[in-house]
Amino acid sequence: MIIRIVAGGPEHELPDLHLNNPHESEWIGVDRGALYLLDRGITPSKAFGDFDSVSLSEWQKISDTVPDYVQFPAEKDETDLEIALTYAISQNPDAIYLYGVTGGRLDHFFGAVTLLMKEELINGGPAVTIIDRQNAIQVFAPGRIKVEADENMQYYSFFSMSEEVAGLTLEGFKYPLVDHLLKSGSSRCVSNELMDKKGVFSFRSGILMVVRSSDGGKSR
Repeated sequence: MIIRIVAGGPEHELPDLHLNNPHESEWIGVDRGALYLLDRGITPSKAFGDFDSVSLSEWQKISDTVPDYVQFPAEKDETDLEIALTYAISQNPDAIYLYGVTGGRLDHFFGAVTLLMKEELINGGPAVTIIDRQNAIQVFAPGRIKVEADENMQYYSFFSMSEEVAGLTLEGFKYPLVDHLLKSGSSRCVSNELMDKKGVFSFRSGILMVVRSSDGGKSR
């Protein structure tokens, strides 16, 4: 099972959600994200949020159409997105995708990125990916990860989300690395590319964030 969560960030940052076979995934709307889904003919199975970003008529549309919605007060300990993500993790899906969390307010964006580092995700939980029109962001625990070329997201950047990432090795990339120590704050691994259709990155310790990007707005 794949769960796709759409939050209420700037709508122009959303990719074409219909490219993801909408009827083969479970969709969750977060605040205004529920409206984004309904406007695209996709009815989320659940909606979470305080819904302070929608008008009364828009809220009526959400509450009348979404089969299961949970409205929270605006003042709470977790963000609406974290509440939705926690629910999604509890369903033990194969993967979770987050949309509508980039652009606009940087605090919201960085808040979404930090959610990728939740302990239950780093320690063997489902893969979670942030996606917008030009980027895909994932966080990885140590291991060996195979990647395939995607013409819509041809650039790869690697960042240490811990104090350091030890043993970073990039195989099949334009700028290869062998047993590199990537420290937090380094831009050494920004904007790399695959040389062929496949490649591998691996590392021994630390937490690694991988950003795939394109120059245009054609991403999935």
